[in-house]
Amino acid sequence: MLSVDDALARIVARHAPLPAETVSLVDAAGRVLSAPVVARLDQPFADLSAMDGYAVRADDCASLPVTLTVVGSAPAGGAFAGTVDAGQAVRIFTGGPVPAGADTIVIQENITIDAAGSVTLLEGVQRGRHIRRRGLDFAAGTVGIAAGARLSPRAVALAAAMNVPWLSVHRRPQVAILATGDELVMPGEPVGPNQILSSSALAVASLVRAWGGDATVLGIARDTHDDIGRKIGAGLSSDLLVTLGGASVGEHDLVQDALKAQGFDLDFWRIAMRPGKPLMFAQRSGQTALGLPGNPVSTMVCALLFLKPAIERLSGLPGDAVVTRRAVLGSDVAVNDNRQDYVRSRLQRRGHEPPVVLPFAVQDSSMLSSLAGADGLLVRPAHDPARPSGAAVDIIDFADLAATF
Repeated sequence: MLSVDDALARIVARHAPLPAETVSLVDAAGRVLSAPVVARLDQPFADLSAMDGYAVRADDCASLPVTLTVVGSAPAGGAFAGTVDAGQAVRIFTGGPVPAGADTIVIQENITIDAAGSVTLLEGVQRGRHIRRRGLDFAAGTVGIAAGARLSPRAVALAAAMNVPWLSVHRRPQVAILATGDELVMPGEPVGPNQILSSSALAVASLVRAWGGDATVLGIARDTHDDIGRKIGAGLSSDLLVTLGGASVGEHDLVQDALKAQGFDLDFWRIAMRPGKPLMFAQRSGQTALGLPGNPVSTMVCALLFLKPAIERLSGLPGDAVVTRRAVLGSDVAVNDNRQDYVRSRLQRRGHEPPVVLPFAVQDSSMLSSLAGADGLLVRPAHDPARPSGAAVDIIDFADLAATF
């Protein structure tokens, strides 16, 4: 059986960023840049006032109090066209251009105004005070966001401020999802005496969308060569085909044959992990197929470990492994066997200290309620020895996944 690390390396190596397309800023959040965002102007565009007050010459304010004649105003979106000469001041508002001749701003709380409209300064001033210099934020030609970055709403705001209305981003991965099995029915359909609800396809579709792809659910293929082949054929235009169930070599596991009939070459189909041993990966020109196990917990854990990096790689990101962090066991655990184990657990958080991990007693891969109620996964390497309560271990903390799992 292949190790988790080797399987992930093979999957990531066989995916590459999709071609670029151009999108507007409105549609850019969550996308990955294929080209950098370069500022098209200086920000601010001129020396601007950072406060409401008066633009003055610092030399006029060497001794206090001093009374200055107000000769105009400079509102945001406007400007004072003249020059501030000796003994003069210009009323200015936050964002207003600092007029020629002025070199400091006196805030309005530090002046008095007489009946003639002149202002008297009550406190000293410092040259350059309360002025935002031209280009303080960025200058024209500055690379504001590097290629390969996933665009957050903050990044979209920066691109807008740089006057870049259109962005070059990698195309979203198109992911087709096919559940297989005579026993499956969709939620809301009549459930026969030997049938179960198909939750995995809907879960994977949600994960694909959360991770930056577009998901198409192809429905449920019954356990016949014809039906599986026909429904796989419907997903051949996707970038990545995900099948659920039927990936091993049992009598009713027909997915491998159907993929081979469509020109896919099988890379591997068994992983030394729990849950999720029967995980399959295949490829053909321009497309890959990832066969996830059918049990719902196995489906979602394998999707997190393998599908997420594949989607990220197609989207233009590196496709890194899911991040782990250190934790402390809250109970004893027995020796592990030859499969890397991902154990559903609760976490007791302790401020800045590593959390305490408490594995659930029952780990059956059909139990979605325990996955939904878990705070993370205890990661146990193959052949990990028995460990006592208090031992340091690795976990996948669901809080690190930003509500995408």
